[in-house]
Amino acid sequence: MTEREFQQQVIQLAALRGWMIHHARPARVRVKGKETYRTPVQGHKGFPDLVLARRGRVLMIELKASKGRLSAEQMLWGRALSGGVQPEEFSGWHVWRPYDWAEIERVLA
Repeated sequence: MTEREFQQQVIQLAALRGWMIHHARPARVRVKGKETYRTPVQGHKGFPDLVLARRGRVLMIELKASKGRLSAEQMLWGRALSGGVQPEEFSGWHVWRPYDWAEIERVLA
C-alpha cells in the first residue's frame, strides 16, 4: 500500500468518526521547464501530514508506508510536539503505518 492510499484510508475513517481534517496538498508547478511539486506554506520543513481535531482534542499525524522512514525534519517536529516523549506515550503526535490500523481505529474512535 502506498503512503497516498494509506492517507486516504485514514482521512476517510477520521471523517466517518467526526474529526475535522487538515492536509496541505502539494501543488504541481513547472519550474524552468520541469514539473515539480511545491507546497505553498511558510515555516519549518517536516510538518506532520494530517492535523485532526474533535471535541477539544488535536492530533498531529505523520503517515508512512510500511517501510517509510522519518526525515530529520519530521523527527524535529515530533520532538517539538511531544516534548521528547516517544510517540506512543504522547497522545497528540503519532507516526502511523498501515500495520497500525487497530491502533488508528482505537485513537479515532
